[in-house]
Amino acid sequence: MHRSRQIAAVKAMLISLLGGFVLLWCGVANAVPTSGRQCVQLGRQVIPGATAFRAYVVKAGAYRLPAPALPPGATPPPGYNPYPSGMNLAGQASPAANPEFCRLEFTLKPSADSRIRTEVWLPMKGWNGKFLGVGNFGWGGDLQYPNMLAGLSQGYAVATNDAGHDNGIAGEANGEFLLGHPQKLLDYGGRANHLMTLRAKVLVRGFYGRGASKAYFVGCSLGGLQALIEAQRYPTDYDAIVAGAPPNPLAGFNAAQLWPGWLLTQDPRGSISRDQLNMVKAAVIRACASPIGQQQGFVDLPERCRFDPSALTCTGSQDASTCLTEPQVKLLQAIYQGPRNPRSGSVIFPGPAPGAEDQLGIFVSGKVFTNALDFFRYAAFQDAGWTPDRLDWSRDVEAADARTGRMFTVSPDLGPFLKRGGKLLLYVGWGDFHNPNELADYYRLLRRNNGRAADAGVRLFTMPGVNHCGGGQGCDTFSKLAVIDDWARTGAAPVRIATMRVEGGKIVRTRPICAYPLVARYKGAGDTADQRSFDCVDAGSKR
Repeated sequence: MHRSRQIAAVKAMLISLLGGFVLLWCGVANAVPTSGRQCVQLGRQVIPGATAFRAYVVKAGAYRLPAPALPPGATPPPGYNPYPSGMNLAGQASPAANPEFCRLEFTLKPSADSRIRTEVWLPMKGWNGKFLGVGNFGWGGDLQYPNMLAGLSQGYAVATNDAGHDNGIAGEANGEFLLGHPQKLLDYGGRANHLMTLRAKVLVRGFYGRGASKAYFVGCSLGGLQALIEAQRYPTDYDAIVAGAPPNPLAGFNAAQLWPGWLLTQDPRGSISRDQLNMVKAAVIRACASPIGQQQGFVDLPERCRFDPSALTCTGSQDASTCLTEPQVKLLQAIYQGPRNPRSGSVIFPGPAPGAEDQLGIFVSGKVFTNALDFFRYAAFQDAGWTPDRLDWSRDVEAADARTGRMFTVSPDLGPFLKRGGKLLLYVGWGDFHNPNELADYYRLLRRNNGRAADAGVRLFTMPGVNHCGGGQGCDTFSKLAVIDDWARTGAAPVRIATMRVEGGKIVRTRPICAYPLVARYKGAGDTADQRSFDCVDAGSKR
């Protein structure tokens, strides 16, 4: 009995030293679960700062993705795909069936006002020895199950969280949850992902008897910004990170999204319809695309495009649906430029590149773009009545960044992450409202500020014809996981990535994307729908 008490005391001490994460059944080194018993026992452990812990086994093929939430009364448009392949981090044309896995659900509470719903999925068999963190989208508020499933199907232990709020609860949709809740702002601004990562890694070690050999984080849009935040503030959390279309700094990007609507309040004569925007895009394609781009429906040489909408100015009795009035031309010119600080003359955040006009409808609809509005009224100014017409472009964007503690701005200094061998893959579409030239500027600063570490550890890929994180007429689908896994394992940075266009669950076209500043150029022979018919060449090459 005395010896039993000593053993119990030693176990208790170890649990205390490791913050309560040592799992009692883990006494056998390198144990691999062979039944659901170990999974169920996870639910009996005490996780510091966590509540509502559940653990159970999901049988192979039994998991069903929940239907994406739509606005009340809304119906999906024709051809609506709730799980687009461009968003799939494993590059799958359609969601994969799940292997058997241990599903862990819990809520993290680093403060009395915190409530971070978190899930960790652990393959029961075939674990590849690696861990994957999945970023959010939009304002968060839900769990990214499609990409959890994508990672799980590739053998990863996977984790995600809701960024500290639940869109399904009144008062928490979009950014409203931040009003009067400074601790929730800290969760949303990075603490949620960091704590999720720490907890998940210990659960992985406990379940499999060993830690993950590699840890990766993948996100786009908000998830892309979360990826950069992880790289800068928590440089030891992940070995390789994918940041797609990161809105950095968030204050500047959200200001650019409010800019078109604000311009229309200054001169309503510039109002432009979606049909006219599509007409402008068609004109851009005629002016800037190669014959291949014109055939496939996008600007495939965006680096060379110098389109000016004044070329479409109406003359005489020209049909208004085929041309633009002078106020409409001025509106588009100002949108392409992006908002300027009238005091300094500097561009706050560049507008979209020509060829992205079909993405502008939501910003010139006459309704304020809520995603951007909520950052200013709830996160920055803590004023539910704030409206964009009060925006002082000479000071309010900078003030919004400062009032949020600059937690949504990631500088181009990622030294601690890169010097330990971290890898960062950046990507963005040319059809996105987020102009790839802005991300290219950030990439150049990363290379300049971080020297050889950035030469080895950072790459940027821009994607012609691809919209925000996916969609558009270009090839938007590739396995982000496969690219960074190969890079992290071999040390060989990617130069060329094969991307796909998927329609109806089938691959209909492929095209390479090239490490910036290289671009894909047709060889002059071969199938234009086959990526093997293209080379990666310098953007200035005449080939």
